[in-house]
Amino acid sequence: MKLGIMQPYIFPYIGYWQLLNAVDQFVIYDNIQYTKQGWFNRNYILMDGTRKLFTIPLKKDSDYLDVRDRYLANNANVMISKFLEQIKHAYRKAPHFAHVYPLIEEVLLNPERNLFRYLYHSIIQVKDYLKIDTEIIISSKLSIDHSLKSQEKVIEINKILGARTYINPIGGMELYSADVFLKEGIELLFLKSNLPAYKQFDHEFVPSLSIIDVMMFNSVEEITSMLRDYTYIKGD
Repeated sequence: MKLGIMQPYIFPYIGYWQLLNAVDQFVIYDNIQYTKQGWFNRNYILMDGTRKLFTIPLKKDSDYLDVRDRYLANNANVMISKFLEQIKHAYRKAPHFAHVYPLIEEVLLNPERNLFRYLYHSIIQVKDYLKIDTEIIISSKLSIDHSLKSQEKVIEINKILGARTYINPIGGMELYSADVFLKEGIELLFLKSNLPAYKQFDHEFVPSLSIIDVMMFNSVEEITSMLRDYTYIKGD
């Protein structure tokens, strides 16, 4: 059984969905600390040929709270409505706007105020749209020692779920030791996305944008092909 583990993000880039599609089970952390430098509630879209950052506003709170303990700002819908107008402006002439915009609108206008549940809903909606059938598990529901950190926690999650292969994004190569995983009977692989290019109007291609951009310019069938456009690198 192949396992992936990730934090929840809002409309993450295609590499996230490649990993989700590549595994049999996918654990999403809800009991992990929120960080302002992360991508939990922000990402990029394409606007007038350049990257435009968007952010879902949150209530001010302690920097030490987990994602599941953070909430959207009381006036979040004001910013979200402005963002939806930006999406209309940016993508109204995109080939799949008519199919994709209602999904984006439903996700962003979700009345849920809890950040984790808001993000989890968005991931499920996009997952279903892309016809990915991987089972998703919320980390806090697992019967493990949740005080464990980093590699030790990941290994424990793999063991309790009976995974034989753990797949992580290529950016985490420095975090894990293949020898340590192997001693637990787990193969360690890293997924390197090829970030397939596609036509974005008549602009020069801008990679690594939110999955919003990918869905606006590509059919589900085309995205299904993109989801397989990666290579595996064995851990050291």
